[in-house]
Amino acid sequence: MKRTTKIGLISILILTILTLGGLLTLNLLTYSPSPQAESALKSNPAVNVKSTSNATVFTPTKHKNDLSILFYQGALVKEDSYSIWAKNLAVKGGYTVYLIHQPFHLAVLKSDIASDIIQENNIKEYIIGGHSLGGVMASRFAESHPSPNLKGVFFLASYPDEKGSLAKTNLPVLSITADHDGVLNWDRYKDAKKDLPPTTTYQTITGGNHAGFGSYGPQKGDTSALISNNEQQAIISDLLLNWLDALPN
Repeated sequence: MKRTTKIGLISILILTILTLGGLLTLNLLTYSPSPQAESALKSNPAVNVKSTSNATVFTPTKHKNDLSILFYQGALVKEDSYSIWAKNLAVKGGYTVYLIHQPFHLAVLKSDIASDIIQENNIKEYIIGGHSLGGVMASRFAESHPSPNLKGVFFLASYPDEKGSLAKTNLPVLSITADHDGVLNWDRYKDAKKDLPPTTTYQTITGGNHAGFGSYGPQKGDTSALISNNEQQAIISDLLLNWLDALPN
């Protein structure tokens, strides 16, 4: 075997080992849905739940709202971890909810994927939102894809950066935080208010924490919540439904 060929094969082997090691590390660091969230993935007479190639979709069966909800998960959180409040929006509000699948559960890797969802499902009117990093990417999508069909943006323990500034838009915006969130960078959150419209609605969940915006167990760096995850999920559902129902037609 030639020396150059041998070196090339060794390089490929090393690269493969490093890649597999990185993927294994990402998998170990990824948060998975709780048993309660897994249970919410089951269809019932009021909502059909199915997993497609790029989203977990909650489709109401009884009364259907014209608005669809597109959602980007937090970094390294499996999208199905948000199934509890997503199902509630479908059942109680008649909204079709798309918990979007992201490469390696990182919305930053494919922030424009909402375009694919919209086109493939022939969605006419939609809201986009996200948790933590997912909210940052959702606002970037909203800023870079202006459309009369985009009816609002919501943030769960999140905020826009300058690339996703919505300050000059007329979009309705909802920002929900929790007062026992130990992960959110509060200084950046406060500073980012300049990148939101003055009409933004701000809500705080008393006793809630960062991981409580989904249902995937404790998160590194977070603070313990003073309320149960079930309580926080119910509050999130109510806050989102109240905001969505009040949006202009």
